[in-house]
Amino acid sequence: MADLLSIEKLRTGYGAVEVLRGVDIRIEHGELVALLGSNGAGKSTLNAALSGLIPFWDGKLLFDSKDLTGIHYQQIVQAGLIQVPEGRKVFPNLTVLENLELGAYTRARGRISENLTRVFDTFPRLRERITQLAGTMSGGEQQMLAIGRGLMAEPRLLILDEPSLGLSPLLVEEMFTLIAKLCTDGLSILLVEQNVGQSLEIANRAYVLENGTIRFTGTCAELLSSDTLRKSYLGV
Repeated sequence: MADLLSIEKLRTGYGAVEVLRGVDIRIEHGELVALLGSNGAGKSTLNAALSGLIPFWDGKLLFDSKDLTGIHYQQIVQAGLIQVPEGRKVFPNLTVLENLELGAYTRARGRISENLTRVFDTFPRLRERITQLAGTMSGGEQQMLAIGRGLMAEPRLLILDEPSLGLSPLLVEEMFTLIAKLCTDGLSILLVEQNVGQSLEIANRAYVLENGTIRFTGTCAELLSSDTLRKSYLGV
């Protein structure tokens, strides 16, 4: 079976500054892949390129064997490649329900009711706060809402950008347990994180991004077994 996602020799950046220098990444159907790296490694740039927000300077994006290189970001969403952005980016003056409904605007608009049921089963707290304004919720609840909004689009691949950022240790544990369950239920996930320990506990494979290039790819066990990799790139 072909990979669900394949990024080949991706080069991109901003203005005259090249950020990503020939990045190759693949994700299989039903796989949870962690993309690890420190601030400034290029993770956010990779997410932006995947979502069609910045152009590929060179390279190719294949999604379920279809070439999506250079297409409009709305078409990328329609294909089922959905991102939950860093910082949650919920609409603070809209209710929980309105935020979730917006997640289905481009894709799955005809199945809002069924997908709301799925989201509320996954996040019971959102059901309890369905009429609450998103801006009045805690950080953890807003992260649940952001993921729920992504699920409303029926993603074929869900990109989670720093989902543990700003959460308490207890909520971080809860969030990673939830992400692992989503994958177990069949959802393909690209987990972009600085939380190395938690990410490697739940991922099938990992990539380490440093200064715009992939420095390591392999299983989590292989990554953790290398003293050089752990000390040089992960700080553990």
